[in-house]
Amino acid sequence: MKFNTENDVHSKLRIIPLGGLEQIGMNITAFEYEDSIVVVDCGLSFPEDDMLGIDLVIPDVTYLKENLDKVKGFMITHGHEDHIGALPYVLKDVPVPMYATKLTMGIIEKKLAEHGMEHIVKKKVVQFGQTINFGNIRVEFIRTNHSIADAAALAIYTPAGTVVHTGDFKVDYTPVYGDAIDLQRLAEIGKKGVLAMMCDSTNAERPGFTASEKTVGAALDGIFQDNGGRRLIVATFASNVDRVQQVINTAHRYGRKVAVEGRSMVSIIDTAQTLGYLDIPENTLVDIDEIRNYPDDRAVLITTGSQGESMAALSRMASGVHRKISITPNDTIVFSSKAIPGNEKAVSKVMNELYAKGAQVIFQDAHVSGHACQEEIKLLYTLVQPKYCIPVHGEYRHLVAQSNLLKQLGYKSEDIMILTSGEILELDEDGMEVVGTVPAGAVYVDGLGVGDVGNIVLRDRQQLAGDGILIVVMALESSSNLLLSGPDIVSRGFVYVREADELIDDVRSKVLDIMDSMPEKSRNDWNKLRNTIRDNLGDYVWKKTKRKPMILPIIMEI
Repeated sequence: MKFNTENDVHSKLRIIPLGGLEQIGMNITAFEYEDSIVVVDCGLSFPEDDMLGIDLVIPDVTYLKENLDKVKGFMITHGHEDHIGALPYVLKDVPVPMYATKLTMGIIEKKLAEHGMEHIVKKKVVQFGQTINFGNIRVEFIRTNHSIADAAALAIYTPAGTVVHTGDFKVDYTPVYGDAIDLQRLAEIGKKGVLAMMCDSTNAERPGFTASEKTVGAALDGIFQDNGGRRLIVATFASNVDRVQQVINTAHRYGRKVAVEGRSMVSIIDTAQTLGYLDIPENTLVDIDEIRNYPDDRAVLITTGSQGESMAALSRMASGVHRKISITPNDTIVFSSKAIPGNEKAVSKVMNELYAKGAQVIFQDAHVSGHACQEEIKLLYTLVQPKYCIPVHGEYRHLVAQSNLLKQLGYKSEDIMILTSGEILELDEDGMEVVGTVPAGAVYVDGLGVGDVGNIVLRDRQQLAGDGILIVVMALESSSNLLLSGPDIVSRGFVYVREADELIDDVRSKVLDIMDSMPEKSRNDWNKLRNTIRDNLGDYVWKKTKRKPMILPIIMEI
């Protein structure tokens, strides 16, 4: 399909990823054509180990705020946190309508209600095959499969051409709930001509096909059969409704009662059941307080914490601080998930604590991925046949892996674009190029504060965590700047003062030496005095201890 002619002059389409590249999570991409912007997804990521005290990481949406009059709405592909988690924070600054499928919208509405934001924007539930019009941009929702029901790919139609955004997807011909991915519709769109496809890269390094979610059912059946006299605790992602359904089905067949623990798990199961995406046999589900009334061979617990999160239910059980569930040697814990990159150490810690309590732990064969492997990625590109290819959703190595895969399909390097967050990609039938950048990156959420903790504060926290703080307190006479009291030395996280008398005395003497060496006129400039003490004392402490505590001089005027 040709996207322009001599009589049909059009603007170029702009694709601006504001997150989700070079990382797993925080997915958000803006599509801009002339005076219209539609935004696909609005996710968060979880803090890395060096982000001390940070609760969540959300994308920088400065560009959307600066162009608010152009932004028409958020198109949400599915209900995972890395695609919807930032909405309660971003919608405060970018209050535009949201469009999503039924289950996805149900999860979003519950999340917004928790933040007291139920009515902040218009929300529209979209059917698969439905097209939403935004002037020069139209967006069609197409059924795909993922590890949560109601996942969608998007076809974004503009005068410059059509872009297919796969969202997170796999090809599952036998899904637990709903129909298989609509490959026919994707092929139809491909026949009409597709300018570019943005394709999930998460499993681009893995050969073959991703197994169907239904294969987990057979694995679960074997686990239940092999652990007939034991209590079973199954840890999985809260949003994996199909996995929860299979655990409940298997428990029912074996005559077991099921309890659910973990706030996010309870919330999503409640939403899925209310909307008809979860079928729970009568008298199977019991309250967490009731499960202890049943013998071990009749009890199953479905819980959060499969990623080793410190405050999740399974982690609290493993460490012995859960108020209602205690791990015993007659428990079998099933990790029905795979550790997200970066979480391996936390998962291992929880497993070790469970083993130490005498429990059995199963962490193999009870999980399949929700993302497409190489053969599924090749299948989709073969059906859609885009002119240009834009790998998304993954770390840089995943994007490169998809790029290498595309070269096997005959695509040339100039037809493949690996972007970084914040880059502006302009494209039409005549070509594509990066023409600039917009603000993009991480905004840290710490408690109720959003964006008030930046890299400088994080660096201070890292220094405090690594070497502690040394506080120097002294009082100077206001008229003469003579030292009246101090210096007193306070140490936190550097050395234990009662066991380091000699070092503290040396530090005190060094401060006095610094003061004596300064001309009296220099003492009038307290900023210079503080900096001099900080720099000289820092060098001295490093030579004595090979540590670099934060040094904080406090000067009082009397």
